[in-house]
Amino acid sequence: MSTYATSTASLFSRLAASAGLAALIATAAGAATVQSDAPVAAAKDELRICASNVEAPFSNKESTGFEDKIAVALAQAMGRKPVFVRNDKPGIYLVRDQLDKNSCDVVMGVDAGDERVLTSKPYYRTSYVLVTKADRNITASDWQDQQIKDQTRFAVRFYSPAETMLKRIGRFEDNAAYMYSLVNFVSRRNQWTQVPGDRLVTEVAGGEADVAIAFAPEVARYVKGSATPLRMTVISTDIDRPNDKPIPMHYDQSIGVRKTDAALISEINAALDKAKPQIEQILTDEGIPLLDPNT
Repeated sequence: MSTYATSTASLFSRLAASAGLAALIATAAGAATVQSDAPVAAAKDELRICASNVEAPFSNKESTGFEDKIAVALAQAMGRKPVFVRNDKPGIYLVRDQLDKNSCDVVMGVDAGDERVLTSKPYYRTSYVLVTKADRNITASDWQDQQIKDQTRFAVRFYSPAETMLKRIGRFEDNAAYMYSLVNFVSRRNQWTQVPGDRLVTEVAGGEADVAIAFAPEVARYVKGSATPLRMTVISTDIDRPNDKPIPMHYDQSIGVRKTDAALISEINAALDKAKPQIEQILTDEGIPLLDPNT
């Protein structure tokens, strides 16, 4: 549970951040949007943002995703007009089908050090989480804890560390049919098939799943807005792998640009410092747990 300072200075700081966020949302509503996969000419006073129409809660066609809001704050701090260059493909295709084809210039929310792009300094750090009903009092933060192992049904996203966790605790085979029911048994062979974050949360809230395992930004909005009280617990333990590096549970999130755009990344890094209060307010309002660097 968050603890809020009550000093006068803290109060004015929060009021200023809220006022800034309100202005930012108004700007987002008026941001330009282009629907395109092809190269789009960029003006010097614009920031062309690679974006998906179908990647809620990160990004959507109404520009109300939390990464959309952060992109607007970034553009404002850079003194540029935000221009969302959108398509109807999932976010995993933004680099290949938009950034690399020069239809846009920045991709929000990539892992720091992503080898496909040149990345900015991190603007937040967060984690994978366990989502459970609050009244069940499941407080374990270690996915290998007996309290987790004793659960029966798990809601997870495909291609994620959560699948590996289920295999390690011996729950993958038991949950296979249930997992595919979450996507109406659509095959994931040779196509991108994914469980929406809101579906993971409603499965837990409705009692269909005992635990959901997800990256916090995928589900935080829905946990916060759930009519059924839910608990979201930061996972504390990485996944060890023999003869290989562990799979981490905590990640720094950065902005990606083409590897040739070193000048742009320098400008972005400077703007991130300027926009930090607005960005932190957006993330806090979203309900995303924020971790200290190097945790």
